[in-house]
Amino acid sequence: MGWPQDRRTDPDGRWLTAVVHAAFFLLLCSSFARFLTRDQGGPRTGWVVALFAVFGLLYGLGHLLAPAPPPGGRPSTRHLAWLGSVTAVWVVLLAIAPSATWCAMPLLFAGLHTLPPRIAVPLAVLLTTLVVAAEIRVSQGPLNPNMVAAPPAIAAVATAVFVHLRRQAARQRVLIDDLVRTRRDLAATERRAGVLAERQRLATEIHDTLAQGLSSQQMLLQAAERVWRTDPDAARGHIGKAVEITSHSLAEARRFVHDLAPADLAEHSLPAALGALAERESGPGLTVEFRLDGTPGPLPERVEAALLRIAQGALANVREHAAATRAALTLTCLDDQVSLDIADNGRGFDADRRASAEAGRASAAAPGRDRGHGLPAMRIRARQSGGTLTVESTPGEGTVVSAAVPRTPIVAVDTPEERVR
Repeated sequence: MGWPQDRRTDPDGRWLTAVVHAAFFLLLCSSFARFLTRDQGGPRTGWVVALFAVFGLLYGLGHLLAPAPPPGGRPSTRHLAWLGSVTAVWVVLLAIAPSATWCAMPLLFAGLHTLPPRIAVPLAVLLTTLVVAAEIRVSQGPLNPNMVAAPPAIAAVATAVFVHLRRQAARQRVLIDDLVRTRRDLAATERRAGVLAERQRLATEIHDTLAQGLSSQQMLLQAAERVWRTDPDAARGHIGKAVEITSHSLAEARRFVHDLAPADLAEHSLPAALGALAERESGPGLTVEFRLDGTPGPLPERVEAALLRIAQGALANVREHAAATRAALTLTCLDDQVSLDIADNGRGFDADRRASAEAGRASAAAPGRDRGHGLPAMRIRARQSGGTLTVESTPGEGTVVSAAVPRTPIVAVDTPEERVR
């Protein structure tokens, strides 16, 4: 009986193959020995010996030339031809030498194991009927009921077990296919989520660094242009500050491309970095002050970077949208949390309406558009550090953006939908 490659390499498959082959040749040898001791001497002895030899040889060749199909596969024409040939030889052998009766068991196993149930069950009935007929034929004296009852009972149990195992195997293959497909889909989803997360990171970094720097440079260059002829020294000062901002923006770009901490935090503490940011953002038409309340303690690098980026994003909004003349950065250090407030005296806006509009855009926006800028980016940074961000604003009365994070943050994991927002 043939076996596919995966069964030969599987330990259980090799063990089962060895047992079945050993059982066949053991029954073949015992049947042949019984024939030699009890039934030989007739004119058909030579034919019987030749049939035993052909039967064993044909069975052995089938293992090499007609391999069985893989689990759940359809048997090949060659395998069906081999199974029909070896069964036909056994039927002829059984007709002239009833001693070969129990060689039907490996044939029964081969048929049940490889054929579909609609063919395997009739084959099992046929083999069992031939076995019972052969037993009755050679019986002497009163008929032993076990000769009639035992073979069908054994065949019925074997058939039921094999049909059940085949159906179980089919269900397992379906489950495995579903699992493989699910894992493949999950891997694709994770890749897409990773791409979205990286886009989100780059978008927020660009908004909070490069875009902010370019806006400051534009403002300084415009101021220099206005006083170029009337006050050359002031114009040169504006240009020098624009060059300084350009150098700082270039350093920031190099660091966020490699997902490093902000350049200010690489050399300074968080309060010093916020103070440098306030000084850098102060310019024509806008004065930014920094205040420290409490004693700052050590914070995780991720939290410090998030607070600094929130401050950069908030000041970018102040400069671009608020039309403010003054702004204040306030870092408050408490025992259990650190809060950062960015307040301005600009035109303000309707915070409730703005929040509703952002929620609507987040639910309706297509992936890859309108995400990761301004207030949504600040909220994501605060949430990823285990904190919260609130916005208080009234038209004509300025705006206050407050971020509060615990000193021992609980890192929040964004879902893909949250990343899109």
